[in-house]
Amino acid sequence: MRVALFPSCMAEGFYPRAVEDARWLLRAAGAEVTTPTAATCCGQPAYSTGHHADARAMMRQCLDAFDGADYVVLPSGSCASMLRCFAPGLMAGSDAAPAADALATRSYELAQFLDDVVGWHPPSDSLAGRRLVVHHGCHALRELRAAGAAENLLRAAGAELLSWPAQHECCGFGGAFAVKMPEVSAAMADRKLDTLPAAELLVSADPGCLLQLAGRAAATGRSLPVRHLASVLREAADGA
Repeated sequence: MRVALFPSCMAEGFYPRAVEDARWLLRAAGAEVTTPTAATCCGQPAYSTGHHADARAMMRQCLDAFDGADYVVLPSGSCASMLRCFAPGLMAGSDAAPAADALATRSYELAQFLDDVVGWHPPSDSLAGRRLVVHHGCHALRELRAAGAAENLLRAAGAELLSWPAQHECCGFGGAFAVKMPEVSAAMADRKLDTLPAAELLVSADPGCLLQLAGRAAATGRSLPVRHLASVLREAADGA
């Protein structure tokens, strides 16, 4: 099983440990893992701001880089949705359309791949006694329909997952949205954090959401740690 790990710009830039933890998890699940250096950005920032020609150029680079992989796995729900949900439409009508269609069918967010595709779970009771909350980014929740995969992995390890009223609300990051409308963005994050139960850790599989929630938690004096799912699962699996 040849898996290309696509780190994503934000994970590579801000959560490099999570990228290495994702690589470890994929190998633990039996995959031969590579990270093609030719794959730089999925093109989502350009696509979301209307620069479709630039987005298509970036997507062509991804198509070439991932041509030989059985699967492409990303520790980022938003970037996974770009490949899975938007690449076919972006490249429709071009000579790259068949390759984009094929890439969409074999691209997965990390938790979905581990839980749904290969059925890998961390050891039972390795997170026993831990009280966690899970935040899904909007792309993972509403486009990939990934809700449940992260929960399955954490519960398999014995973690207690707590729910809260704003669990399925947007954290307010939204890429350029956080820059263009910072007051609204911050208020959305604060709303989520204000409704949190007494958990010891907030877990997410989307680097943008992690930055948003960790930043607002620090700015408002909250002590709740915020971590990427890949790092939590790796620690559960290897006892680090």
